[in-house]
Amino acid sequence: MKNIITPFVLIALLLLSACEANLNVTDARTKYYDFKTPGKFQQAGVQMIPLKEGYKVWTKRFGNNPDIKVLLLHGGPALTHEYMECFESFFPKAGIEFYHYDQLGSKYSDQPEDESLWTIERFVEEVEQVRQALDLDQDNFYILGNSWGGILGMEYALKYQQHMKGLIVSNMTADFDKYEAYNAKLRAKMRPALIDSLEFYEKNEDYHNQEYLDLVFNEYYTKHICQFPPEEWPEPVMRSFGNVNGPVYEYMQGPSEFVPGGILKHWSVWDELKTLEVPTLMVGAEYDTMNPDEMKEMAELVQNGRSLHCANGSHLAMWDEQEFFMEGVIDFIKDVDAGEFEQNSENKN
Repeated sequence: MKNIITPFVLIALLLLSACEANLNVTDARTKYYDFKTPGKFQQAGVQMIPLKEGYKVWTKRFGNNPDIKVLLLHGGPALTHEYMECFESFFPKAGIEFYHYDQLGSKYSDQPEDESLWTIERFVEEVEQVRQALDLDQDNFYILGNSWGGILGMEYALKYQQHMKGLIVSNMTADFDKYEAYNAKLRAKMRPALIDSLEFYEKNEDYHNQEYLDLVFNEYYTKHICQFPPEEWPEPVMRSFGNVNGPVYEYMQGPSEFVPGGILKHWSVWDELKTLEVPTLMVGAEYDTMNPDEMKEMAELVQNGRSLHCANGSHLAMWDEQEFFMEGVIDFIKDVDAGEFEQNSENKN
């Protein structure tokens, strides 16, 4: 006798299959949120990681995915993780485990007053200590660095790429002189009266004057850092900017966006990019303070690169072209994880 599947049996099988699929999704979500931090009690994924210098840095973990672990490196130098809180709205839905992290000198971590600590080389070793403490390795470890965090990410990868699965450089060129030159080009397009006003304060080295700060913010930041009117800037960005460690920022970056003169001046790893083998995504934006064409070129210079161009974004494209930025970053991570990464392909908006 032939087996006959009646409509009722077919419906039952379909319902069973749907229930199993829902269970799998629920199980995956449960596992994502099922994580523990070391110690006698739970503290929302927060770990204070001790450094060899005797200080501690703050990290906070979201999610649980043994195959994908992303360490976020904030900019500044000496801003905070807070302006990167937007990733909390996207990475959990994609099942990506990630870590907020305040570098030494930033608000949530220790803030020693010792200029000898503020070197690129020491920050690279700090990231390596954080990696080890969080048990990240070549099978799961991704870095996403924005701005100064992109410098730090590139420098780390050039020394320790054997520990990495992927690198994402968000809105940062590999040559500080190129950044300075492009900034000057953008400034030259400003109205002459504004340039005169900026030069007045700069000649007097009055960089902390509130009128100067307001001019830079209202006339430049709202066009090239985050393209919203001042009153509409995202609260996490404003909170992070309000918590910047000024002395560290000025020592490393210089006294102003227009007067780069800290220890980063003349920094470059442009000629070293060719040694990077780890899959790398270079993110640029049309209205960035970095030349977006350089980000595309950098994706060609590394051995396994991809570029993401945010046609409507600026330096914080994670905010002002958010959906496209996040989709491109998540696609890159998922492609690398699945072994389907294609080098030198470009995502455009």
